[in-house]
Amino acid sequence: MKTIKEHSIIKVNRFLKMLSVLSLYLFLSSCGSTNNAVYFNEPTNLIIGGKEANLEPIIQSNDLLSIMVSSVNPEAAELFNVSSGDVEQTTNSGNISRVSGYLVDQEGFINFPILGKIEASGKTKKAVRDDITSLLVNKKLLLEPIVDIRYLNYKVSILGEVKNPSVYNVPSEKISLLEALGMAGDITIFGRRDNITLIREENGIKRTHRIDLTTNEIFDSPYYYLQSNDIIYVQPNGAKVASATGTKDWIPVILSAISLAIITVINLK
Repeated sequence: MKTIKEHSIIKVNRFLKMLSVLSLYLFLSSCGSTNNAVYFNEPTNLIIGGKEANLEPIIQSNDLLSIMVSSVNPEAAELFNVSSGDVEQTTNSGNISRVSGYLVDQEGFINFPILGKIEASGKTKKAVRDDITSLLVNKKLLLEPIVDIRYLNYKVSILGEVKNPSVYNVPSEKISLLEALGMAGDITIFGRRDNITLIREENGIKRTHRIDLTTNEIFDSPYYYLQSNDIIYVQPNGAKVASATGTKDWIPVILSAISLAIITVINLK
């Protein structure tokens, strides 16, 4: 027949086993699922739509444009190749450089030589190019003018749980979300790939969009390709939050203290 102390020890052992299971559960739940650390968990035998997306961005206030004019008379065209001023910008290497171009003002206009103010905000580069070309021809200022427009401050911001969060310039004026994340050194192991936030300004209103990179939905998403001034934010996962708050580190300490207290009480009986 077991003594009272033996019965108490059996109960303590059962309790300790329960604490071990609880500790293991809390640890695994804080670490999260490995599926959330992998891109595109769905079957990958896909055919991505062959139709090229319309990537022509819309010009907005504070955009900096390079506008070059050429024609059969190079000397006459030189009059239209005087920029409106210099602007400082940070390169991807972290250096600061000065670039010359036409800054779209708060009213949405650029101040172009001889032609004066030309509306640019809310239009595509092609639309502004056609406007300038028509003015040059109609005013008989140039013969067969060719107008080339490029962005000088096409950039995206990548923040949160990536290796190198920063603002990145995009000289090609075309970049996908996956390319941007690669430029930032990829998402860290502590980043949530299933809940990425894209912030985009549309018609003067900032809107947020949720993107899940653990599925294949990004390939059919209108946000696969980024636009100038887009902001990407990668949220931290549960493991990072637990590590930051110290919750996970305190769990073993608390469980050990409880176990020690119970054993001490039993031994005193």
